[in-house]
Amino acid sequence: MSESFTALLKQQALNLGFDACGVAKAEALSSEAVYLQTWLAVGAHADMEYISRNTEKRINPQRLFDGTKSVIVLMMNYKPQLLQAASLPQIAYYAYSNDYHDIISEKLKSLERVICAAYPTARTRGFVDTAPIMERAWAVRAGLGRIGKNNMLISRKWGSFNFLAVILTDVELDYDAPEPDNYCGDCTKCLDACPSGALCQPYFLDARKCVSYHTIENKQSAEIDTHGYLFGCDRCQKVCPWNIHVCAHTNEKLAVLPEILNFTKADWLALEEEEFNRIFAHSPLRRAGLTKLKQTITLNLKL
Repeated sequence: MSESFTALLKQQALNLGFDACGVAKAEALSSEAVYLQTWLAVGAHADMEYISRNTEKRINPQRLFDGTKSVIVLMMNYKPQLLQAASLPQIAYYAYSNDYHDIISEKLKSLERVICAAYPTARTRGFVDTAPIMERAWAVRAGLGRIGKNNMLISRKWGSFNFLAVILTDVELDYDAPEPDNYCGDCTKCLDACPSGALCQPYFLDARKCVSYHTIENKQSAEIDTHGYLFGCDRCQKVCPWNIHVCAHTNEKLAVLPEILNFTKADWLALEEEEFNRIFAHSPLRRAGLTKLKQTITLNLKL
């Protein structure tokens, strides 16, 4: 039954609005564990201490959810149809719309119900950036793509502008095979385009230099050039050849907020807290907060 049900589950995922679904056998991520420990040891995670916690769970889903046999990985394209003018404070594409966590969580629940309907004793847990899971590593194992030199998951069909989500279950499913080769070859466009030197070598990101880290995660005041970015950074993805011909998404729930396309530097600086909370009530920008956004404009935004 597992093979036919896995095919059904994947089709249900597509029906729900996901662009791809793959399944991997739950086991420890041995090579990824070595990379993670090396990355943490040199301090490349900056002050994001949450990444250094629960490492055993991060590299082994069976430590996170006892009895896990299958890791189901879902992918959703978020490449927007409408783009900001280059003269505006730049927002990373993933934050153009309302928060993807809320949108994807409901779809995961629907898929979990499909599993439990077929296997009444099944146990499932769905996650959208809400647990220590190496989603990109599992996406590779589930056959959805390969990790690029910019550390992003790259899909042959959908490029790298994709949200990832995971469902763990104790049901044994039919497992996909990883793609056999990496997609980058000799290309170094992402490394060359990184404005701050955070991509200091292929497949290694130093968060201490990363524009995304400094505009979102860093809680300390830091005077750095964010190269036009107010929130996040997409430079390494925008130049990736795999993203050039990818179609924009058509998901109405990921519609671009008008203010993202229209707000100038002056508009952001004039914005009051109450209005910010109203406009961006469900936006990823709430993670940084208005005070930090204004601080980024004042100290770091070179426009």
